Amino acid sequence: MSVPGPSSPVGVLTRPPDSLEAGEPTPGTYCLAGLSDTSPDEGLIEDLTVEDKAVEQLAEGLLSHYLPDLQRSKQALQELTQNQVVLLDTLEQEISKFKECHSMLDINALFAEAKHYHAKLVNIRKEMLMLHEKTSKLKKRALKLQQKRQKEELEREQQREKEFEREKQLTARPAKRT
Repeated sequence: MSVPGPSSPVGVLTRPPDSLEAGEPTPGTYCLAGLSDTSPDEGLIEDLTVEDKAVEQLAEGLLSHYLPDLQRSKQALQELTQNQVVLLDTLEQEISKFKECHSMLDINALFAEAKHYHAKLVNIRKEMLMLHEKTSKLKKRALKLQQKRQKEELEREQQREKEFEREKQLTARPAKRT
């Protein structure tokens, strides 16, 4: 968008010659915010009377000068924001992948530990079976030994009874009279 009419030098406002009043600066110029040869404090606001059309044209000129850059900046910021959102999503996905990898490592560690404990259980079971076999053999042997002792005691008892019977037979008996 362009400003109609000739452009004015920086810091100078143009106005039509018929709006001149007594005691004002030279025709066609006005001072803006102390850009004249006078001191900066003299007549800043009192001397500044501007027409609505001039203000409108200046506003349009200012907007036409800065608006395209601002719109490009706004679009670039929007693109940046969208790229950041995409980057954040990608980063979250990568983080979740790393978490999955760590959980897989944890799972692998658990499986290794389970394998270790399984091997221990198998060894304990083998030992228990071996101990069971040994105790079974020992029980059989103890039973046989017990039976052998009982048999020996029975034989001793029978031997004593035989000796007792023999002694009984060897003892003197009075003879019977006939």
